[in-house]
Parts: sequence; C-alpha cells; structure tokens
Amino acid sequence: MNIQKIRDILSSHGRLTSDVSTLSDSSDLYQAGLTSLATVGLMLALEDAFDIEFPDSALSRQTFSSIESIADTIEDLLE
Repeated sequence: MNIQKIRDILSSHGRLTSDVSTLSDSSDLYQAGLTSLATVGLMLALEDAFDIEFPDSALSRQTFSSIESIADTIEDLLE
C-alpha cells in the first residue's frame, strides 16, 4: 500500500490544522483537524487516485480516523 500517496492526498484534500508530515500513520486525523465535510472531499480524491469506490459500509468515522485505517480499507477494496 502506498502510504505516501495517501499522505499526499490527505495533505491536499484533508484541510487539516496539523501538518500531515508531523502525523504518524496511527494519529487521530479528527484530532488533527479533519472534519466531516473534508472527509467527503478526501474520500472522493482517494476513490479517483486508487480507482475504487468506498461502499456504504466503509463510510464511517472509523475508516477515516487514521492514515493506517484508510490504507487498510483501501487495501481491502483492492483485493
């Protein structure tokens, strides 16, 4: 899984109050400033970048809570 690609997309679309480069893969993105509105833009950008579609079951706060959880979800969708 390309964690750096996710970080780049998060940096462009996440509208975080914290610099993405200072976050660990397990850092809480909502604590770093991710909002529900920004999550929608992030999700759409991730879908385009990885040529996937998040199913309704993956549209949860938990899915977008960390870079690690986003990567795990994308990895599952690519299988």
